[in-house]
Amino acid sequence: MHADAVVLDIDGVLVDVADSYRRAIVESVDRLHGRTVDRGDVQSFKDAGGFNNDWELTYAAALYVLADERMSLSLSAFTDRIAERGGGLSAAEDVVSDHLSPADREAVREAWDTDALRETFQALYLGSDLFRELEGHEPPFEATGYINDEPVIVEHETLDHLTSHYRTGVLTGRPVAEADIALARSRFSVPANHRFTMDDWAEGKPHPHALTTLAERLEADSVVFVGDTLDDVRTAVNAAAADDSRTYRGVGVLTGGLTGEAGRDKYETAGAAAVVDSVNDLPDLLTPADE
Repeated sequence: MHADAVVLDIDGVLVDVADSYRRAIVESVDRLHGRTVDRGDVQSFKDAGGFNNDWELTYAAALYVLADERMSLSLSAFTDRIAERGGGLSAAEDVVSDHLSPADREAVREAWDTDALRETFQALYLGSDLFRELEGHEPPFEATGYINDEPVIVEHETLDHLTSHYRTGVLTGRPVAEADIALARSRFSVPANHRFTMDDWAEGKPHPHALTTLAERLEADSVVFVGDTLDDVRTAVNAAAADDSRTYRGVGVLTGGLTGEAGRDKYETAGAAAVVDSVNDLPDLLTPADE
């Protein structure tokens, strides 16, 4: 696969977030509501699309837990209906509204506190000291921080090869401060104008704006975007549709929530140009465009 630029996601690509972000989603809902979704259910929300922001995924999971006893939908049916409505938090709210009486909708809304969910999520994920530093106030409780439980996936040799042969960038749904921490841990240095974080654009993945802008900044004719969700692949597909002056290809990795043959099939259905076991397989997959 020829390319002159490689853009990498962070979560599930550079670092493993199964015991950090995804754990924080599940446990935030449990702390506030006394019950929660399973860890495996997090992937159902991701597959539905529109949940590049893990805070919003947490809100949607809490919404389901609060509405579950009042509506006759399994979680898989709930996320299927979210996907049918285009994905994301607003679609989740629409599904709940469609399946509840006015009185039940009001009861769920009163119990649904997204500010408290975000505070809980950040306290669990960052830990107390980093919460104080980044959030600027006291955490709701003391915690050690799941951010410390993010094993680095990408090998130094892989990054050395990619940065030596291709122009490189980063496209992530993380806030910039949390992106900086993961990039430093991965030993991946990326100029600020060669990366997009949550703080840099409103639409989020799978909207193509960030990827097409990075392609322009990298002066690339052919771009490979590597991610661990279907929305990452859809971002490359959408970029190709939006910008016919360049070639965009999405590559899925099996080190995030999508694994095995089932994960491979989902990626391919979404339009992936290739699926690899991990980011460390990229050097064997890619060839510089000028060769």
